[in-house]
Amino acid sequence: MSAASLRRAVRESVSGLPRAFWWLWTSTLVNRLGAFVATFMTLYLTLDRGYSASFAGLVVALHGLGGVVSSLVAGVMTDRLGRRPTLLAAQASTAFSVALLGFMEHPAAIAAVALLVGMTSNASRPAVAAMMADIVRPEDRVRAFALNYWAINLGFAVSATAAGLIAEYSYLAGFLGEAALTLACAVLVYVKLPESRPEGGGAGASGASGASGASGAASGKTGAGTEIGLGTVLRDGRFMGVVGLSFLISLIFTQGSVGLPVAMGSAGFSPGDYGLVIAVNGFLIVALQIPVTRLIEHRDPQKLLVISALLAGYGFALTAFAGPVWAYGLTVCVWTLAEIVNSPTQMSLVVRLSPVHGRGRYQGVYTMSWAVAALVAPLMAGFMIDRWGAGRLWAATGVLGTVAAAGYWLLMRNLPAGDRDTDPVAAGDAAPKAARPLPTGPALAEPKPAPADPLPTSGPVGAS
Repeated sequence: MSAASLRRAVRESVSGLPRAFWWLWTSTLVNRLGAFVATFMTLYLTLDRGYSASFAGLVVALHGLGGVVSSLVAGVMTDRLGRRPTLLAAQASTAFSVALLGFMEHPAAIAAVALLVGMTSNASRPAVAAMMADIVRPEDRVRAFALNYWAINLGFAVSATAAGLIAEYSYLAGFLGEAALTLACAVLVYVKLPESRPEGGGAGASGASGASGASGAASGKTGAGTEIGLGTVLRDGRFMGVVGLSFLISLIFTQGSVGLPVAMGSAGFSPGDYGLVIAVNGFLIVALQIPVTRLIEHRDPQKLLVISALLAGYGFALTAFAGPVWAYGLTVCVWTLAEIVNSPTQMSLVVRLSPVHGRGRYQGVYTMSWAVAALVAPLMAGFMIDRWGAGRLWAATGVLGTVAAAGYWLLMRNLPAGDRDTDPVAAGDAAPKAARPLPTGPALAEPKPAPADPLPTSGPVGAS
């Protein structure tokens, strides 16, 4: 590819997105550059503090449990208080709790603060996703979520290297460094990001569940007068189907950090070998996320999600046949491609199925699927490897991928085009001021008239 072609490709990948998105993107990058606790918690507790592996596992589980709880609470806060106040509160409290954790000495205090860190650090995710959906046009969402996911992985790749060097000097310095960068994110949000929560209602458009009408953000009601509470989300059958499928996909992808290192260790490989293999995942995401997204952003999301689920499941299943290190690396290439396709597509689908004034709650429940998977996946991997061996675990990932693919195919049949409610970005007068200058674009769901393409392009990680 020539330099001119490369410049044109980069320009097309980043053009047309509002300024507020790029400030949000920057806050994501800065936040992930400071990721220390989640990466080095186990090593800190076992090597630096001398605690047992079982205690370290308990603390990590409590950290994950905090994320499960805060997903729901933060989703409600995002809708009731607004995106900006929720982000400010989450990031400021994360900075405080991370710094506090570095000074804890008693095991009970460490466990309690780890739970607090898990709650605060996960609380910003629903607000970030809801704000991104508010300020980005529907036809640009897949690209926007892909760019944000790219920032997450770029920041993590840099921070993992830097944090490893910092940890050799002082774990406390790592905790304080993460706290400082997270506090910088809070300041950035306060100074640069306007509130994006829709304040007025607009003429409703028929959605996935037939909801329509004007909405009031403050009241949390749809145009039909139905209040959007957590019960509304849990009764939304199609959306909860997406949450269930997200849980299955999360169980598969999480095996890269829980099942794969255990299996490689049992096969006689060193931690350095595992580090080399898993580094392929981060490198490929950073290198391929943007160009692959340019190829898929206007394609049938049903097919993309089905294919990505199969690639994820069978990519991990191929691990059962891996022998040398390079063979493990090839399997990582397969399921990393699935991750690159699945993440932005599924995130955009979640936005499509969420009422405009209930985006926070919907994002909170969706985020919870990844948090619960983070709790279940280690138990699943440990039980299956101890009882039946790693081969059964990899076979199970193939089954989960097949079930998820079938689920996506069934779930997305006859899904109406367009967002569930009128989108503030595309609604003219109903849009918040920060989003109003954006021109209305063609519906992402209609790149080409094709009967078999019922849904517009759509799309954790996570996150962080």
